[in-house]
Amino acid sequence: MFSKKDLNLIKKRGMDKTKIEEQLKHFETGFPKVKLVNPAIIGDGIMKIEDEDLDYFRDYYLNRPKKLSVIKFVPASGAATRMFQKLYDFLNNYQETEEDYLAYMKDKSPEGMFKFFENIEDFAFFVDLRAALQRKDLDIEKLLEKNNFKEILNTLLNINGLNYGKKPKGLLRFHKYQDYSRTAFEEHWAEALHYAKNYRGTSQLHLTISEEHKKLFSRKLKKSRSAFEKKYDGKLKVTFSYQKASTDTIAVDMENKPFKNVDDSLLFRPGGHGALIENLNELKADIVFIKNIDNVVPDRLKETTYRYKETLAGILLKYQNLTFEYLKKLDNPKLELSAEQLNEMLSFAAEHLCIKIPNSLKTDNLGKLRTFLLEKFNRPVRVCGMVINEGEPGGGPFWVKNSDNSSSLHIIESSQIDHEDKKQAKIFAASTHFNPVDLVCGIKNYKGKKFDLTKYVDPEMGFISKKSHNGTPLKAMELPGLWNGAMADWNTIFVEVPTITFNPVKTIFDLLRVEHRN
Repeated sequence: MFSKKDLNLIKKRGMDKTKIEEQLKHFETGFPKVKLVNPAIIGDGIMKIEDEDLDYFRDYYLNRPKKLSVIKFVPASGAATRMFQKLYDFLNNYQETEEDYLAYMKDKSPEGMFKFFENIEDFAFFVDLRAALQRKDLDIEKLLEKNNFKEILNTLLNINGLNYGKKPKGLLRFHKYQDYSRTAFEEHWAEALHYAKNYRGTSQLHLTISEEHKKLFSRKLKKSRSAFEKKYDGKLKVTFSYQKASTDTIAVDMENKPFKNVDDSLLFRPGGHGALIENLNELKADIVFIKNIDNVVPDRLKETTYRYKETLAGILLKYQNLTFEYLKKLDNPKLELSAEQLNEMLSFAAEHLCIKIPNSLKTDNLGKLRTFLLEKFNRPVRVCGMVINEGEPGGGPFWVKNSDNSSSLHIIESSQIDHEDKKQAKIFAASTHFNPVDLVCGIKNYKGKKFDLTKYVDPEMGFISKKSHNGTPLKAMELPGLWNGAMADWNTIFVEVPTITFNPVKTIFDLLRVEHRN
């Protein structure tokens, strides 16, 4: 199937020919849909923390052993182009005619261009935009008076100005403070210096970025880090990694044949955020906080975020420590365990790790029960914040049937469901919460050795989408999502968190919401 040229390219990219062949088979057969059992809800899969327990779990984390290392992991790859889609549409279509102007004035919707220009001075980037225009001998107030909107947008979005349309989202100014403004990147510094600080006062922050943006991130870090360290009384250690070329997936044409570029080379595409399991796998920390680059708020709203991040970490450590105690017994062949002891562990698995045993497993067969518990307990663990679903897109919490007929908790996207199956569609629609990418992870086993996270991925949870390349349609494959199929075989605890902890910036207009203003 592959020519010598193809095989050389596959080898050069650090890829495995067998995996490429598996990907091609998936294009032919598709991916199986997951089998939902029930939505996870409060009391059945989602833990609700009472006020009196918040301080207990938070203190459990804050008083953790000094030897435990902590890091914050932030996926921050890619440019912010989609964030400005409405602005690009306006820039490309507005002809500065009276008809266009009347249409502009008429649209007073929350994401209309009238709202953008009416509130332009409220954006944190306004000072930079004014300065960029002044360098062209232009005055933004006069441009607004003359309705010269295109010049303003060109200067904001394109390379002859601030180039916001091509910059990474993490380096856009999000929030205004009294005499300065902050990028999303800097807001993550503030968070890390609060809840990801070790006993020496050092906070570790790791971002996955595009290699082309490394200099921009490093420049911002060098310029502003000392001010943050002084303000938040700590040291900040920031590291970067890139999505590996070896995690890209092959593209195919509409006949499922490998897609070829004009030079007859194979076309590979990024495998989505699921590829970042490789980056996460290279971290050495005991505790990893995961949060998206655009989910940040100004300091005035951070206290709730701090409180719940530390609480989730306390829940992780509490139940991880209990699991470790059980594992020490289960993994000791010289130690005989009674039915009472094993049933205690089974109750713990069901109540706290939300593992429902398969009907075929008889609890009077102590040998099989012990093997089952050892295998289920000896896994990475994640505690995931869940917010009440108010219409935001995102994966939801569900009970899913596993290959061994047990049931466990998973974060499931709409694309993974067979919506033609009325029963499955009904279960999906009954979900009450969704995942805002708010995770705290334990990636070491009870002996202190790091798990190989690539062994806990469900490769059958990828999906196929239709794309195009230079105008030619093709099919692309995304790997199992980082917090979906890439963590499918982790032990999972879902915890309800306040909606205020979720404030993503998906479009430029989100920055005008009250949560993003000071």
